[in-house]
Amino acid sequence: MKKITTYTLGIVLILGISFFSCTKDFLELEPRGTTLESSFYQTEDEIFEALVATYDVLQWGGTSGWTMKLGLLNAASDDTYAGGSDASDQPSWVAYDNFTLNPFLGPQLGLWQKGYSGIYRANLVLQKVEEAESISEGFKARTIAEAKFLRAFFYFDLVRLFGNVPLITSVLSADEIYTQTQANPAEIYGQIEQDLRDVRATFELPETVSADELGRITQGAATALLGKVILYQNDEGRMAEAAGFLDEVINSGLYALELNFGDIFKLENEFGPESVFEINYSGNQRGGWGNFSNGTEGNYDVQFFGMRDYVGPIYSAGWSFCPVTEKLADALQNDPRFEHTIVDGNALKNQGASYTVGYQNTDYFIRKYAGLEENRALDGEPALNWGTNVREIRLADVLLMSAEAHARAGNNGPAVSYLNQVRQRVGLQPLPGPTGQALIDAIYKERQLELATEGHRFFDLVRTGRATAELADQGFVAGKNEVLPIPQAEIDLTEGNLVQNNGY
Repeated sequence: MKKITTYTLGIVLILGISFFSCTKDFLELEPRGTTLESSFYQTEDEIFEALVATYDVLQWGGTSGWTMKLGLLNAASDDTYAGGSDASDQPSWVAYDNFTLNPFLGPQLGLWQKGYSGIYRANLVLQKVEEAESISEGFKARTIAEAKFLRAFFYFDLVRLFGNVPLITSVLSADEIYTQTQANPAEIYGQIEQDLRDVRATFELPETVSADELGRITQGAATALLGKVILYQNDEGRMAEAAGFLDEVINSGLYALELNFGDIFKLENEFGPESVFEINYSGNQRGGWGNFSNGTEGNYDVQFFGMRDYVGPIYSAGWSFCPVTEKLADALQNDPRFEHTIVDGNALKNQGASYTVGYQNTDYFIRKYAGLEENRALDGEPALNWGTNVREIRLADVLLMSAEAHARAGNNGPAVSYLNQVRQRVGLQPLPGPTGQALIDAIYKERQLELATEGHRFFDLVRTGRATAELADQGFVAGKNEVLPIPQAEIDLTEGNLVQNNGY
C-alpha cells in the first residue's frame, strides 16, 4: 500500500498522495489510484480518506527499520530484553535495552518520522476540512475532533520519547520546514490538552461506534487520554483533576472488565467491553516483503515476539525478540495472570515442542501478543500480516490510573476500590485498605503485573522517578535515558536548529 510521501525530516512537506477506500472495516485499506493534491479534498469522501490515512500512521512499524513502539518500549523496560537471533540482529533494539544509545544508534529516527508524519497528516486534514465548501457541519465537526485527537496522540508519544520537540500545528511551507526549533515539554503538553479538550467539547463525536467504524475514536477514548496526559505530567496538584476525567470513563457505563483475563487478547475479543482505545491491524492485505515498510496493515510485533524456529502446538514460529525477563517472571509467579502473560518455553519443551535459543534467551516469551497458529495469515507473507490489534487503553489501565491519581491526591477510598476491582477480576484477594505510600506502591505493583508487556512499564518508571532504581542494571543513567537522543539526521538537516538532548 502506498503512503503519503514525505521528506526525511518528519516535519513533512507533501510531494504527492495516494488515497484509499475502506473495505470491510474502518482501517482495512485498498489502493484506489492517485490524484493531484490541489484538486482533492473537495468532498466528504475525499476528506474522509485523508482522515483514514492519518489513522493509518498509528499502525506503522517499519519506519527506518523495525520501529514498533510496543516492542521497543518493552525492551527498554524491565519487562523484557531486546532478544533476536544475536546481539547484531537489531542493534537499535539492543541499544534501547541496555541504554547504549547515541545520536546515530537507536530507534529514534523511525519513531520521530512516524510521529511527525502523523502530525503532518492531521494538520493537513484540519486545514482542508476548513477550506472545503460542500460538506455538512456534522461531518466537519467530527472530522476535526478525530484529527485533533490523533495529533494529540502523536505528540504525546513524541514528548515522552524525546522531551523537547518542535510544536507544529499547521501545514508548513517549503521554506519553513527546516527552520523549526524545539518547544519545551510544557508547551507540548499544553497543546495536547487543548486538542483533547476541544475533542471532548465536540457534540458530534459519538460515545460508541458501529461495527463498520471500529477503530475510530470515541468520547471515552478522548477523555481517558486526557486523564492519562495529566497524570503523566506528574504534577501532584493536578491529581484530582486527572482522577476526575478517568472517573468519567469508569462511570460512563460503556466499559466493563472482561470476566476472564485470558480473553482480553483473543482475536475474537478485539474491541471488547474492556477496550477504550484500540489500534486496528488487518491480516487480510496479502502484503509481502516488497511493501513491508508500513505497507501491509499487519502487526509486526506479533512476529517479533514468537519463538524462533518453533515446532509444536498452539503457536506459530517467530523471531525471539523481547524474551520476558526473569524479574517479571518471578514477580508473576503464583499470580493468576502468569499463564496469560507469559509463554513458559520449558513447559512446552517438556511436552515435546522445540525452538532455537535466541539472544538473551530466558525461555519465557510474551503471551498477550503471541502469534497463534490459528490466526496465521493464509495469503501474502504471514510474518507481515498478523491482524492482532494493540489494546492501547483498556479499562483496567484506566482503573489503575485513576486509583493512582486518587491515592496521590489523598483520596484513599476510590483508590482502594479501583485497585481491588482489578485484583478481584483475576481472583486475588482484595487488599484491606492500605494508605499513603503503601497504597501508591500497591497500585504501582498492580500496574506492573496487570499491564505487563503492554508497553506501559518504561514510561511508568520514568514518570514516577523509579527508573534509576529499577533499570540501573540495564545501564539506565538518570538525567539522560529518560528520553531518546534527537536523531542526528534531523539535526543535520536543520543545520543545528534542533538541539541534542542532554547526555547525547
